[in-house]
Amino acid sequence: MLLLQPASRQRPSQSRIGIAIAGGGPIGGMYEMGVLRALDQAIDGLDLTALDVYVGVSSGAFLAASLANRIDTEQLCRIFITGDADDVRFDPDIFVRPALREYAKRLGAAPGLLWKWWRDTLLHPRSFHLGDTLGRFGALVPTGLFDNEQIARFLKDAYSRHGRTDDFRELKRLLYIVAVDLDNGNTVRFGGPGWDDVPISRAIQASAALPALYPPVEINGRQFVDGALRRTMHASMAFDAGIDLFIGLNPLVPVDASRARDPRGGRTPRLSSGGLPMVLSQTFRTLLQSRMQVGMQRHAQQYDDIDQIVFEPSPRDGDMFFTNAFSYSVRADVCDFAYNATLADLRQRHDELAPLLARHGLSLRREVLDDPDHSLATSLAAPPRRINDTTARLVRALDDVEALLRERKA
Repeated sequence: MLLLQPASRQRPSQSRIGIAIAGGGPIGGMYEMGVLRALDQAIDGLDLTALDVYVGVSSGAFLAASLANRIDTEQLCRIFITGDADDVRFDPDIFVRPALREYAKRLGAAPGLLWKWWRDTLLHPRSFHLGDTLGRFGALVPTGLFDNEQIARFLKDAYSRHGRTDDFRELKRLLYIVAVDLDNGNTVRFGGPGWDDVPISRAIQASAALPALYPPVEINGRQFVDGALRRTMHASMAFDAGIDLFIGLNPLVPVDASRARDPRGGRTPRLSSGGLPMVLSQTFRTLLQSRMQVGMQRHAQQYDDIDQIVFEPSPRDGDMFFTNAFSYSVRADVCDFAYNATLADLRQRHDELAPLLARHGLSLRREVLDDPDHSLATSLAAPPRRINDTTARLVRALDDVEALLRERKA
């Protein structure tokens, strides 16, 4: 589903483009990857690795940081979907490895808590009640089920190859990774002033530390959790960078169960039949989308000279709701679904989009939109280029020269 918010106040465009990519877990990330690949293929003049500002939240931080590091959409799909990338090997198991160190830490605190509870019970037997007991032993519950240290190691390795960087300060473009300080609830913008010395891989680990699934990430003596707890996309960070066109990606929307089809077995008119996980999922999605819609309305008034385009699934897309969030076996299906849905949106809204994009030197490729045989698979049909580090650095340098010449010509 494509949401358009054209600027109400026109001004000369400098063609500065910003993108904000929201979180959504592994499946949300695969959806966003499909959208990005479709935009890359269907919009002429759009280079997703050379935008002016990138904002990434939670799983969207993986994609934003990779694009800012000049890992294009083809490489991303080969890393996470087809598995035939030439230099990065992705193992889905790194996301679901037990947090053994966290478990051991909580178990180590058990004897002291037991002794204190036993002593207080003997000294004050009348004050004993079940609620107090549960409160005392809540400290034994791990803060996260899965270990996220391997995620940071994987990213650090990926960003150390082929001339990439794990340092915000070495990037050619602005990159902001958003996380929330657990102890005060404030938003922190990694890559911004005072926080640009944190490794990009560590910032992504913090931004994607969804409470209960992953432990908080300690950075500079403070603990951080998922950046989506405060806002969905944190789009204002891109707006404040002085852009002309904003592109947003939000993979989490509430499902319309009366019209959506559950790919596992027909329709599900009552979500409560799926138990607590499904109820919580619908609640969480509803809150996130509501916040995003309010934000878009506010931004349309506050930044009335910026064109906004936001991509998100339709409420009828049951594939995006009923798919297991940690089922990596279906990641190719989700990515392919998002790719096709995005091309369909661009085709249906062509007449509205064309003049908006033209203001920023962009245009839709009709040969892609109107080709019935075009698909994610065909866009990846050619074998990946095999290049070494030296060649990769040379390609980057030539790209920089070409971009500089385009700017001077403009």
